[in-house]
Amino acid sequence: MDINTLRKIRQITGMSVIECKKALEEAKGDEEKALKILQNRSQVLASKKQDRITKAGLVEAYIHLNGKIGVLLVLYCETDFVARNPEFKELAHNLALQIAACNPLYIKNEDIPQAIIKEKEDFYAQELLQDKKPAQIKEKIIQGKINKFKEEVVLLEQFFIKEPTKKIKNLLEEKTAKFGEKIEIGGFTRYEI
Repeated sequence: MDINTLRKIRQITGMSVIECKKALEEAKGDEEKALKILQNRSQVLASKKQDRITKAGLVEAYIHLNGKIGVLLVLYCETDFVARNPEFKELAHNLALQIAACNPLYIKNEDIPQAIIKEKEDFYAQELLQDKKPAQIKEKIIQGKINKFKEEVVLLEQFFIKEPTKKIKNLLEEKTAKFGEKIEIGGFTRYEI
């Protein structure tokens, strides 16, 4: 096993040396496969922690350089120990930057009122009314447009501006696995002049 590859994977994922080593062994030294294995493990670990109660955290305030955009974000974790961690603070800052740059309206898909989803579906169906495609194809197109809409307005579904291949929900899963605690967004407010 190449120690440089192990070090690189640990730096990318932030997971323990033992976890990175196991993933590399399982992937037979293939760096890409090892990263996918670790991503799957972090998702499983994050899902196991979803029932935990978050009673600590911090409020992050961000004002954009031009002074015309500001964000207040509440980010929760389980313990004060993690809340004081510089990497947790960096996560809160990055999330506030994301909100300032991408202007999400909701935290998760479930936060979107059903009336808005229905309105969008009706609008997209109306757009396709004159189209001669079969009904199943039209349904898939409508669902694709709904998913695209969610990626634009739901924070957890947005792609992270600092790593465009990763969604915000995947970033939170990775940090949950790294800190060993549930991390959740409690709320945010974005101001713009």
